[in-house]
Amino acid sequence: MRLVQLKTVGGERAVVVSDPSGARRVKGVENVYALAIEAIAEGETLTQIVQAHGLGEAVDLDAALAESRVLAPIDHPDPAHMQLTGTGLTHLGSADARDRMHRSTAQAEGLTDSMKMFRMGLEGGKPAAGEVGVQPEWFYKGDGSSVIAPEASFQSPNFALDGGEEPEIAGVYVIAPDGTPCRLGFTLGNEFSDHVTERQNYLFLAHSKLRNASFGPELRLGELPGDVRGASRIRRAGRVIWEKPFLSGEENMSHTIANLEHHHFKYAQFRRPGDVHVHFFGTATLSFNDGIKAEPGDVFEIEVEAFGRPLRNALAVAPALQAVVRAL
Repeated sequence: MRLVQLKTVGGERAVVVSDPSGARRVKGVENVYALAIEAIAEGETLTQIVQAHGLGEAVDLDAALAESRVLAPIDHPDPAHMQLTGTGLTHLGSADARDRMHRSTAQAEGLTDSMKMFRMGLEGGKPAAGEVGVQPEWFYKGDGSSVIAPEASFQSPNFALDGGEEPEIAGVYVIAPDGTPCRLGFTLGNEFSDHVTERQNYLFLAHSKLRNASFGPELRLGELPGDVRGASRIRRAGRVIWEKPFLSGEENMSHTIANLEHHHFKYAQFRRPGDVHVHFFGTATLSFNDGIKAEPGDVFEIEVEAFGRPLRNALAVAPALQAVVRAL
């Protein structure tokens, strides 16, 4: 089952179930967050809660996407209680891409820090059941105010040196009243980043990640397939200028999902009841590493059949803004 959040033609919020037979509105609910809270309270799965509500009228999901009425598949009434985070160097092949990015700035002969981190994942990222594996690279992207809806444009800061796509799978979570992280499912994500800034110095990674992110349009309930295959592409003036296969799932990763989840939620501040977390699991596919520089107006497209419709976002540049601090 896949869930979509959108606005109706009349402007009302709605939750829609999407499957090969079409899309239908879930009765009596306006957002996925409310469904998750209900499922936690009732001790049931999201699928069971949706079935209890029942399905209503059919929805033209393609029209909603074309009219920019589709929202991210989850949000929080207070954006400050929605956290966007991620892990890197988690996929087979990701180390080579990152190593090439940082090799020119390595200060000593031998392995870069990126390659060392990747090898740690290969050796200890998939622990036996009940054991804890090596912790991954981790980064913070922002809160709910950083989310860009499917079909909307990324707002690259005026000071950015680059604005490039990072096609990923993201896990979606709501924290239960007792502090237990509850995974709703998985969704396509574009963990938009500034790779030129990161390449200058690995310590600029934190700066490079403080950008918009997009995910959706559909939230896939249940477990993540072991082998996820799709495509990442860039369109310029309607023409594809770059395209590569996108691989994810544990068969293509150096860490298990459980290990990545453990090392995020082991921190008490990430187990605050009621909060929403969207955690990006990493990628090995970047147009930047093929010498592509995205331009305003370019459209990033990530497509995986198992996740329904593609995630599309254009690139735009935000107006210049100087942060002025006022002393009190």
